[in-house]
Amino acid sequence: QVQLVESGGGSVQAGGSLRLSCVAFGYLNSVTRMGWFSQAPGKEREGVASIFTGGGRTAYADSVKGRFTISQDNAKNTVYLQMNSLKPEDTGMYYCAADFRNGGGGTWRYPDQYYYWGQGTQVNVSS
Repeated sequence: QVQLVESGGGSVQAGGSLRLSCVAFGYLNSVTRMGWFSQAPGKEREGVASIFTGGGRTAYADSVKGRFTISQDNAKNTVYLQMNSLKPEDTGMYYCAADFRNGGGGTWRYPDQYYYWGQGTQVNVSS
């Protein structure tokens, strides 16, 4: 069993930055991939970024490339999402997710590819 706890959300103006954190608890040896997803009101949950815990390989949605960075601190069992140059369209609830499979290709961006989920942290970006 794995538990995920997100933090770091808040309200910022466009152009600002936030750093989200996701602390993982439990049996972590099985986790192979971590991801961040966003969900705006009335919209589906979308993949923002992912990282393979073993080798650190990362992937990003086109909309955040060059602005967001996903990273991990294995000593702290924590995954981060550094968000720079934030835009109003980045507003939403951000969820951390973890999985124990080794899905390749573009599977990282699909919510059904992740077994464990956190409760989310809200990000609001005003213009």
